[in-house]
Amino acid sequence: MNRRRHRENGVAAVEFALIAPLFIALVLGIISYGYMLSFRQGMSQAAAEGARVYAVAPSVSVSTTGALSTKDAAIAAINRSLSSYGVTCTATGGLTRGGASAGTCTVPSTSSNCSNNTAAKCVKVEIRYSYRANPLIPSFPGLGIVLPETLAYDTTVQVNS
Repeated sequence: MNRRRHRENGVAAVEFALIAPLFIALVLGIISYGYMLSFRQGMSQAAAEGARVYAVAPSVSVSTTGALSTKDAAIAAINRSLSSYGVTCTATGGLTRGGASAGTCTVPSTSSNCSNNTAAKCVKVEIRYSYRANPLIPSFPGLGIVLPETLAYDTTVQVNS
């Protein structure tokens, strides 16, 4: 009996060594995917906020010397929403993270006719982020392939006259 118990001493360590990498990969995958979904929700909020600001504010005063254009006010709203992720929408239509290009951020300079009501004016704000090329958190080796290549969100709103 003693002899049999002696032979089983390392079994738990071997079983743990076999299961631990799979468990760790699963936990890190859940964290990576959860953070990506959080960022996707942040992009959704940013596009909605940018479009809302564009729709309701023809120009927003920022100083006594002038006013911020509607497009600039919308970009500022987008940047407030994305700031916690370290992502910035530029005035030239780029989306950057850490100073490097990571996608596009489209805010038009003027509104156009709405597709469902040509008498009204609409604006469409679009945000596209190359997530696989620019992940927000390091990915566990091999898990990057399950994350989407690009995250995109757009919002169209009717502009107040």
